[in-house]
Amino acid sequence: MTLPTIPASLDLIGAGQPLIDVRAPVEFSQGSLPGAVNLPLMVDEERHQVGLTYKQQGQAAAIALGECLVGGEAKQARIAAWQAYLDRYPDAVIYCFRGGLRSQIAQQWLAEAGVQRPRIDGGWKALRHKLCQRIDAAAEQPILVVAGLTGCAKTQLINQLPNGIDLEGFAKHKGSAFGRQPEEPATQIDFEHALAKRLIGLPDKLVAEDESRQIGNANIPLTFWQALQKAPRIRIEMPLDWRLDQLRRDYIEALEQGYTAHYGQQEGWQRMQNQLANALERLAKRLGNARLQRLQRLQRMAFSAHAKGDVQAHEAWLAPLLTEYYDPLYRYHLEKQRDSLPVELHVGDWESCLDAAKQWGVDQ
Repeated sequence: MTLPTIPASLDLIGAGQPLIDVRAPVEFSQGSLPGAVNLPLMVDEERHQVGLTYKQQGQAAAIALGECLVGGEAKQARIAAWQAYLDRYPDAVIYCFRGGLRSQIAQQWLAEAGVQRPRIDGGWKALRHKLCQRIDAAAEQPILVVAGLTGCAKTQLINQLPNGIDLEGFAKHKGSAFGRQPEEPATQIDFEHALAKRLIGLPDKLVAEDESRQIGNANIPLTFWQALQKAPRIRIEMPLDWRLDQLRRDYIEALEQGYTAHYGQQEGWQRMQNQLANALERLAKRLGNARLQRLQRLQRMAFSAHAKGDVQAHEAWLAPLLTEYYDPLYRYHLEKQRDSLPVELHVGDWESCLDAAKQWGVDQ
């Protein structure tokens, strides 16, 4: 029986094609393709045993062991899982690491059960290569960078634009020491794949936030990050009170909602406090002992007031954190790079910067 294949095309990702990843869970957790669900041919331990046998005894012995490990009820359970997914998404496509033996076996078993679906030629590896190529190509597109002090709602501005690239969203991290989210941060591979998927539909001008290269666990791919460093920019300037209000909503209220949604009221509240306290602790060397202790005391007082309903109390430690640490650090870097900074096309408040970014997007 000839098992059908389809090319490893970015159209699969851009169209949101449902994908069945038959790799082991440990492989999937390190990075998957956008739109994929993990329905493995072999679980981690089975894959480990087959891999050892392949190295020691060769392919034939590895295949024989795989058939032994994944036979009978185990085989029927895996076919049933694939069939159940295909009942919901009948156009789903199968892939493994290289489009080789594992995806072919899955195809064969499904065909014997009366269901025929194609596998991706070259598998995960081939499509990942194309996704990485898309990121490199984006470095050659016109890019506008949105800059500004902490709390200027740069990400919100990005997300108002049809050509905005939310790098923090793809990293599942807000970019600062305080940016960790309740959900696990993205792996490097998943970050790159999410970025590439966004870029597939954006062939022209792009707008991204001014970021350090590392966001959470992920690094912006070098060619794209270098393009960001050279790109023209706009800079948001907002008063301290406005920024504090923004930070309270983003880093306190939204964080509490996220944690309580994940873990329930009591555990979520405790985890949120622990995260913010640990984030402050991680700045110990930069803040100095005296300043750190003062901010920690103010933070503990804010937690007590917050527990009684006064969320605004957090501004007591957020304000000095901005004015004594983040703002001077930002201005230091600006001054240090003064002779090499790209051109600033506009400096103004949030609304004027949003208008400027929209206008840049339509100007020829």
